[in-house]
Amino acid sequence: MSRRRQRGFTLIEVLVALVIVAIALGAGIKAAGALANNADRLAQVSAAQWCAENVLTEIRLNQQFPSIGESPFSCEQLGRTYAGKLKVSSTLNPDFRRVDADVENDEGLPMLTLTTIVGRI
Repeated sequence: MSRRRQRGFTLIEVLVALVIVAIALGAGIKAAGALANNADRLAQVSAAQWCAENVLTEIRLNQQFPSIGESPFSCEQLGRTYAGKLKVSSTLNPDFRRVDADVENDEGLPMLTLTTIVGRI
């Protein structure tokens, strides 16, 4: 019996290599998708924060003592319109008011809340 010299790969070896490559590519695609989603979320939250900061800055610049209650607001940042609620509440010191700017996403879920204290001038 003569032994033949084996050349090339067997079908099993090729299939195992293809499975390994497929798993690696799948993981890479999943990671790239997660990065894209995170980048979009960061852009949305940043724009929502700018929106809330603008509303709170406007209150401070008006130099009027805000009345207690809730009021809706909306603003446009990066081509999107953000809706939110401005909540003014009293504090222990009657010369100060707490102002919360809650910004919501498209589904009405809260994205972020910024808070400031406004004093009587």
